[in-house]
Order: sequence, then structure tokens, then C-alpha cells
Amino acid sequence: MPHQSITWRDQLRYRFENTLSKGPIAIIGWLGLVSSLVVALATALLMLLHVSSDPSDPASQLGFAEGAWQSLMHAIDSGNLAGDQGWHLRALMLLVTLSGIFIVSILIGTITSGLEARLAELRKGRSRVIESQHTLILGWSSKVYSIIGELLIANENQKQPRIVILADRDKVEMEDDIRAKFPSTGNTRIICRRGDPLDLDDLEVVDPHSARSVIVLAPEIDNPDIYVIKSVLALTNNPNRKAEPYHIVAEIRHARNLEAAALVGGDEALFVQGEDLIARVTAQTCRQSGLSVVYTELLDFDGAEIYFKEEPALLGKTFREVLVAYEDSAVMGIMRADGEPLINPPMDTRMGQGDLVIAISEDDDTLVLAAEAPTTPDKRVIVQGARSEPQPERTLILGWNEKAAAIIRELDNYVAPGSEVVVVAQCEGAREEGQALAKRLQNQGLKFSASDITSRAVINALRVSEFNHIILLSYTHLPMQEADAKTLISLLHLRSIAEQSGKPLAIVSEMMDLRNRALAEVAKADDYIVSDKLVSLMLSQLSENKGLERVFRVLFSSEGSEIYIRPISDYVKPGVPVDFYTLIEAAAQRGETAIGYRRVALANDKEQGYGVKLNTLKREKITFEARDQIVVLAED
Repeated sequence: MPHQSITWRDQLRYRFENTLSKGPIAIIGWLGLVSSLVVALATALLMLLHVSSDPSDPASQLGFAEGAWQSLMHAIDSGNLAGDQGWHLRALMLLVTLSGIFIVSILIGTITSGLEARLAELRKGRSRVIESQHTLILGWSSKVYSIIGELLIANENQKQPRIVILADRDKVEMEDDIRAKFPSTGNTRIICRRGDPLDLDDLEVVDPHSARSVIVLAPEIDNPDIYVIKSVLALTNNPNRKAEPYHIVAEIRHARNLEAAALVGGDEALFVQGEDLIARVTAQTCRQSGLSVVYTELLDFDGAEIYFKEEPALLGKTFREVLVAYEDSAVMGIMRADGEPLINPPMDTRMGQGDLVIAISEDDDTLVLAAEAPTTPDKRVIVQGARSEPQPERTLILGWNEKAAAIIRELDNYVAPGSEVVVVAQCEGAREEGQALAKRLQNQGLKFSASDITSRAVINALRVSEFNHIILLSYTHLPMQEADAKTLISLLHLRSIAEQSGKPLAIVSEMMDLRNRALAEVAKADDYIVSDKLVSLMLSQLSENKGLERVFRVLFSSEGSEIYIRPISDYVKPGVPVDFYTLIEAAAQRGETAIGYRRVALANDKEQGYGVKLNTLKREKITFEARDQIVVLAED
């Protein structure tokens, strides 16, 4: 191909195009230059032609300054043309005005386009966030609303709290969705930015290095754990990372990925394994009426939560003495200086240097030592009720998903030998998985039936009233709404049977969509609905207090002390007014820690917390009925 010579026109065009590519500022610069040339040319012509502003007055000839000013005014405002006198001046100013109209039109269009482009850029949410000590949420899922709701409550007593969200969604859409859920965010400001949490440049926009805590959400896609692990890696392995450790709380869906996640997160990240958490809570709450209310109270920020506090005044005191040191907070245990949580330790355990009190309180500023000495327990009403031997239990599971095996294994740690679990489900591979699981169970047998859980005839044939516990699981292999529809139909059948027979059923059901959970809720503590909201609550709590992870690990495990709800008549005489100091003493004599009670008469009153009361005023006298219950921390 023959070489083509480059002309001076090509050079000028090339340079001109390069300047235009720099955007509106370059265009405005060229327009300013053209305007200056037009004004200068017009001024020169006015002087050369000796044009006067008044033809009848030769002394009114325009000089350089006046000619330049008149030319500039005509270029900017076409209305000035009407006041000109003399055809020479009019003809010349007409040309200037026409040039001005052309230039000003382009200028207005350029400014408008530039503003629109800037506004569009702002809508994309790409400007840098200049905040510090904010809570940063990476990613977007249905859990984000629950997390925001909890953080709004937790931030009520904070000064200028901020929540920053980085997700690969339109910024305005995120803001609109949040505004629809939370018309008022109180004193908390929520800032949204669009970007990929895996991209280091996008991460810098939300300044994770200045964040108080970072929550990483698992997206609602296939293999979400890979996304979470890479997001944590983008923080911990960031070339611009801060020297201090991050406080990262992340969601992991599958237990098989926990080891890889721990390698990436190290000591800086806590991982909440959602399936395991829901399985443990389901297994524990289905066996104890009202336990779901206790867990909800401890996990959400609306009410009582778990706090840590160092109390030099309690140094050297025994745990039995620490239990009565607070008037309106319930002590759970001791956090050793090395980070080891002792939940319901032996009563002679002493507080050491650097140890923290673990207690349930309304807020961190309500965890204060009592001003007065505790009252003496009324030992006359304390009874040493014989602990009943555990009896075999029957559990019915309707439906099957990846959490079913974990729930059955967890149940096996609690039930007495000779117990039985019956599974009814139509799910590919469920029978084979159940048969393999049955061989590893120690305390319960397993039966499986492949039947339709939405059929009233099938449910009637099961004689559900003969089961101690009923667990209703979602078919997660189905689309979300279809799975929840099946769960809801089965739940309605169970509630109808309970109403017709007059015998209450202890039901724990699972909903995948939080909106369906709201539709299915009923004001009964024995009819509890679990969902991913538990994971949201856990993520929110750990983002505010990293030390809670070790406490929750003990509470939700079958090893160590857990929460139990037991008959009050095994501890004190019913019908006699007693204060909580007496309940603490009655439980301590059994090596247990009393943290609350349950009034069964209020079991269906949602406004009264289904009768459950934690961290009560210890001096307050209460007269319990025989069927009321005490909430304790105990080994078994």
C-alpha cells in the first residue's frame, strides 16, 4: 500500500479532534476562542471603517475599548441590535449577533450535555465515600433489609452513625428499595454506591479501611461462597489495606467451604454458616416451647442483648456473687482475659484480672452494678424437685432439603434413647440420604415415607397429634415461591388439625422468602417459623460485637451449657410471691444460671413476648402458677 502524505490539514484536524475528546471543558475553550476572534475582528473593522454609534455626530466614533465592548454585548445578547444607528454599524453588528447566536447555542448545548453526563455519573454512585467508623455492607441479597433494620435499632444511641452499601446494582434502585422499606432511618444515614466488591478500585470508593465493621453478604446465585471468599480476600490482601486488623463478618452457605474461608479471613473474619445455624436453632426450638422467643430476644437489637463489661469491683468475687451484682441485668457467665467464654461456670469460679462479665441487658449503658445490696433469697420457698428422667420423643419432619440431615443429627444429641424421627418427603435422593444417616444415629431411629406433604389425607394418616415435635422444611430444589407455597399449605393443614382436635402442636416451619414468613406468622410461640432472618440477625450482632461469636458457639452447641425452659415448680413453690434473687439461688443450688422466666398464661400474647421475660428486675415479687416456667442455662 503506497504511503500517503500527511498534510497540514490532517495535522490540524487530528489535533482538533484530540482536544475535543477531552470533554465539555475543551469545547467551551474552543467556543471562547472563537468568540474572542469574532469580537476582535469586529472591533478591528469598526476602527478601520471609522464607524460611529451616532451617524449625525462625527465625535461619536467608536474607539477600541468601546468597539470591543459593543461587539461582545451583541455577540451575547441579540436584543442589543435594535438600538444601533447607522447602516454600517447595523450590518457589522448583525454579523456579530448571528455569530453570537451560533456560539451561545453551542455553548448552552455543551453545558446541558455536560451536566446530564455528570448527573448520570452521580446516579451510578461512583463518587468516593468520605466517612469513618461506618458499617460497610458488601453485596446485596434479601437479607440486607433485616440487617439494615437491626443496625438502625443498634445505632439509636450512637452519634452520626453511617451504613455504606457497595453492590453491583443501580444506586438509585438501591436507595428507592431501602426508602420503601424504611421511610425513616432515624439518626442513621444510609449511603449506596454501585460497584463490584471483588474489584479493588471499586472497594476504594467505599473506604473499607476506615470502616468500623464489614458485612459480606452471599449473593443469591449458584456457588455464592466463592464470591464471599474472594470478597474477603480483596479486603485482607488489599495492597492499600490498613495495618490494624479488619472486623469482617461474612456469610457462608456450605460447611465444606468454611476451611478455605478461614484460610483467607484468618483472625480478621468471622464466618456465619447459615445452614448450620438454622439446623441447630430448629433442632433446639422444636423441643422447647418458648425457646424461639428467647433466641429471638437475644439475637435482635429490639429488647435485651448480650454485652460484655469489665468490673474491677467484682475482681476476686465468685460467680455466685456476680449473679446478684446487677439489679436489672441477667449474668450469663464470664469471658476470661484470654477470650475463653465460660457460660454457666461452676458457682465457685472467681473473676480474674482482665475478665469480663457476660450479661443480658437492655443496652450497654444499662449494665451497671446495683446501688443496693441484694435481698436475701427466701429459702423457704425453694424446692429440690426431682429431675424427671428424659423420655423417648417422636419427631415428624415434613419435607427435605440440605439442612434436614444436620437437624436430625442435632436432635440425636438431645433426645433420649429409643426416640424416633419420621420423615415424609418427595425429593430425589432423600430416601438414600436418610438411610445412610440412620446408621449413624445413636438415640433415635429413622423412618422414611415418600408422600405428598400438601395432601390432607397423607397428613391425617400420620396422626400428627401423637408426635412431640413437628418440623416443616422447604423444598429448596424448587423455585422459591413454589417451595414456600407447599410449606404454607402443609402448615395450614397442621394448624387446622390442631384447632379441630383442641390439642396444640409444636411446629417449627421454614420459609425461604421473608415476605411469605410474614404471611405465615401466627401469634403462638409453639408455631415458630425459621428463615434466613436468623442469619441476618447473627451477622448484625457480630458486626457490632465480635466477641459474641464465641458465646453463640456455646449456646447453639450441644456441648457445654445451653438454654433450657423448665417447670418453675421444680425450683420454687407456686402460688407464693418470690423475687428473682430467690430464683437465682434455686437455680444455683442445681449448678444452673437463671436468666428469666415464662408466664404460660401469656403464651399467645405477642405484645407480652409470649410470656417470656429476660433480665427482669430482681427485687420485683412475682407469684408463679404451677405451669409457669423458668429460663436457665444448664449442662443438660
